[in-house]
Amino acid sequence: MARIDYFFGVFSPWAYLAGLRLEEIAARHGAEITYKPLDLLGLFDRTGGVRPAQRHQSRMDYRMQELKRWSAKLGMEMNFTPPGYPPNPAPASYAIIAAQKAGGGDVGGLVHAILRACWAEDKDIASDEVIRTALEANGFDGNLVTTGLFDGAIAYERNLEEAVERGVFGSPFYVVAETDERLWGQDHLQFLDEHLGTL
Repeated sequence: MARIDYFFGVFSPWAYLAGLRLEEIAARHGAEITYKPLDLLGLFDRTGGVRPAQRHQSRMDYRMQELKRWSAKLGMEMNFTPPGYPPNPAPASYAIIAAQKAGGGDVGGLVHAILRACWAEDKDIASDEVIRTALEANGFDGNLVTTGLFDGAIAYERNLEEAVERGVFGSPFYVVAETDERLWGQDHLQFLDEHLGTL
């Protein structure tokens, strides 16, 4: 069984636009997904990226056009300027890590619920209430929002270090563990699908 290591930031608009296509591709090929939320701004700092707030206006203008193009193409509702952006990513990331460890629910659904809360529902994804609702809606114990803090914090830091070591530099980023095939961006999911078909 192939394993896809999925590195992402919980406030990444491009991870939101990926929707549940990764999960559909993995199911089609019988592949396993390991979710690795990380400190996206820290990743930019470590790998030569530029934080959005520091990018030239021409890059930000183009980014906005791309977000509008892709959301329209995919038929996904999106608020292009969500309130309080960027939110503190740590609490939601910790909860995802804890939920994956606990098992018994839909991790992909949880990840997408948090991303949707940020980009389509104008919710604060650092809020315990928002995270708890997402956990429970996807079959997890809502108390993981607090009980998973310790394990989540340790794994969150480890995910960033692992990402840097494995050549990850953006979100969403997919790495096929068996082949080290690396794909950056929701627009490369087709290539992931094709690659898995060769294994």
